[in-house]
Amino acid sequence: MLTELPEFDMPADEQVHLAAESFRMLADPTRIKVLWALLQGESSVACLAELAGAAPTAVSQHLAKLRLAGLVRGRREGTFVYYSAANDHVRNLLSQALFHADHVDRDISADASASHAHRPSRAKRAQ
Repeated sequence: MLTELPEFDMPADEQVHLAAESFRMLADPTRIKVLWALLQGESSVACLAELAGAAPTAVSQHLAKLRLAGLVRGRREGTFVYYSAANDHVRNLLSQALFHADHVDRDISADASASHAHRPSRAKRAQ
């Protein structure tokens, strides 16, 4: 049984719940595009909508959910709100998810390469 292993460890239920909530927030292509854009720097809803290929109202709703989940934060300047990724944990989480997706897409074994951050090719960035 696994629990008999000396190094065996399970996360606390609250930690599991919060991690699942973060994954749930990332389970949408528009949110992933928006977060990736925000990892490049602070941006407005209008700019993010253009980059993600979505309506500004939809992007605004996605940002509200991402903010509540602690993945983005907003900074008000007059009547505008500028968004940014909450912290480097978001970068690591999204980079690893994209890295994994790239390996699944290209059928690359996890053992075949060293762990590294994902950087989409220029062709993929333009999409």
